[in-house]
Amino acid sequence: MDKRQFKAESKKLMDMMINSIYTHKDIFLRELISNASDALDKRYYNAMANGEGGAGRDEYKIELTIDKENRTLTISDNGCGMTEDELENNLGTIAKSGSLDFKSDLQKDSDVEIIGQFGVGFYSAFMVSDKVSVLSKAQGSNKAYLWESEGVDGYTVTEAEKDTAGTVITLKIKDNTENENYDQYLDQYALKDIVGKYSDYIRYSIMLDMTTTALKEGTEDEYESVTENTQLNSMVPLWRKSKSEIKQEEYDEFYQSKFYDFQAPLKTIHSKTEGQISYDALLYIPARAPFDFYSKDYEKGLQLYCNGVLIMDKCPELLPDYFSFVKGLVDSADLSLNISRETLQHDHILKIIAKNIEKKIKNELAKLLKDDREAYEKFYGTFGVQLKYGIYSDYGAHKETLQDLVMFYSSSEKKLVTLQEYADRMKEEQKTIYYACGETTDKIDMLPQSDAVKSKGYEILYLTDDVDEFALQMLMQYKEKTFTNICAGNLDLDDESEKEAMQKENEETKDLRDFLKESIGDAVSEVRFTTKLQKHPVCLTSEGMLSLEMEKVLSAMPGANAAKATLVLEINKNHPIADKLKALYESDKDTAAKYAKILYAQGCLIAGKAVESPTELCDMICDLM
Repeated sequence: MDKRQFKAESKKLMDMMINSIYTHKDIFLRELISNASDALDKRYYNAMANGEGGAGRDEYKIELTIDKENRTLTISDNGCGMTEDELENNLGTIAKSGSLDFKSDLQKDSDVEIIGQFGVGFYSAFMVSDKVSVLSKAQGSNKAYLWESEGVDGYTVTEAEKDTAGTVITLKIKDNTENENYDQYLDQYALKDIVGKYSDYIRYSIMLDMTTTALKEGTEDEYESVTENTQLNSMVPLWRKSKSEIKQEEYDEFYQSKFYDFQAPLKTIHSKTEGQISYDALLYIPARAPFDFYSKDYEKGLQLYCNGVLIMDKCPELLPDYFSFVKGLVDSADLSLNISRETLQHDHILKIIAKNIEKKIKNELAKLLKDDREAYEKFYGTFGVQLKYGIYSDYGAHKETLQDLVMFYSSSEKKLVTLQEYADRMKEEQKTIYYACGETTDKIDMLPQSDAVKSKGYEILYLTDDVDEFALQMLMQYKEKTFTNICAGNLDLDDESEKEAMQKENEETKDLRDFLKESIGDAVSEVRFTTKLQKHPVCLTSEGMLSLEMEKVLSAMPGANAAKATLVLEINKNHPIADKLKALYESDKDTAAKYAKILYAQGCLIAGKAVESPTELCDMICDLM
């Protein structure tokens, strides 16, 4: 019996096939089952093409057999089988794919899904095997042949005996090593898990003799081993069924079992896209965030299937970061996979599918907002921060996609509202959308500036998440309306006559204001009088793009440089404290200086900013008392 050499003559290439291409050894079973499925598809197609009766799929199957004593795992099918030449060409030549050749000859509307493309999947068997034997008899042939190999040294092909058409692959499983447990590939439950993960939706039955322990018939305490030929795969993917055939309970059960959530999803999105690029998508909006969702350990991504075979458990390219909470899967026959079928090539097809998925999620969330406000607000309470980060990230590239999905608490409605709802209620003369930032809505509501804006009849959006103001500044405007922080120095609520009177007041009190500023120091850039405050004596406002709240957020980041907002101390011109300051400036500058520092500390406390020297503040208050 002559040993033949692999036609891909380089031993290095064979080593690469076995040791480098595949990162997970479990993949070998997926590859061999996929090859068996292709063989069954070919036989089914040939039977249909030849007009043979009884060509139903249910008569074709794949069987797994474990022999622990001899350390063998067998994968058999009753598919088309291979001739001696096909064994030589398909198994003796690395990267020669008979499935790919057959696939190219198929009619486009054929009910056949050929999985194999590269002709290297078979060699993954050597990752777990010392020896691989392939016994095959081609459909319509009288002869069977046995192909055997122990790896890079070559292979033999001999005539053999086999009663029926099909292929039997026998793997001599390696012995355990210090780093690798090969016994798992002889364990019925481990094989069941591998099939369930990678090959659950192969359209032919995958059978395995499963041995369990059961009470012996007629006894109460005697047990016996029972062996049953058990089907390991569910065959028909839920996502390929018509939506009209699926109950919500089935969607929920699938989600909870596949994505390990004890709660049913908040929303299910099931879509089928056909055309130049065809794919099925089954997506879920979870009702709760995973425990690690807002941590660096969280991995986004959808499961990726090709013709029902799992390719990637989490494909990050299919989801933008702002929709990273979405769970689910995509199944397409049009993807360009890499040679190991473990990952996909980064091509335009993937990008098109990802863009369609993004649009679908966005539209479904918008529909949920419109049709079921309560459910959307529940979703938003869980994942709203992610949407706002999406607006801010990538220099605002996604703001138009997300701007109608974000919500903020309203001073007038006392609940979450969208930007569109705010815009619809704006006064005719109102040119800007007002907002304020703080730790809680109650604290924002008590800001002196809030009273001033509300007294004019304007609605305020209360921003309580760190990312909120950054998101609004990245939006810049909504429906041609700009955004204005009510704690900013550019808050404009006065009419022209009021502005002129206030400008005159500040010009006349310039010496006093400069004195107060010098008394406070560099903590403020200016002190000025204002009429926008109602009953409150003082407030802090910011100048420029960086607000006081943004300063807090940036300063709290690890390793961040000290970010400082440019602050202005504004004093209520109509409050008695204004007259007191003017009098003290003329009669007792030392006391006036203390007043200035106390007023600045008041402004800090109101704004939620830490007082730099609480002891000095307490001493000054005690002295004045």
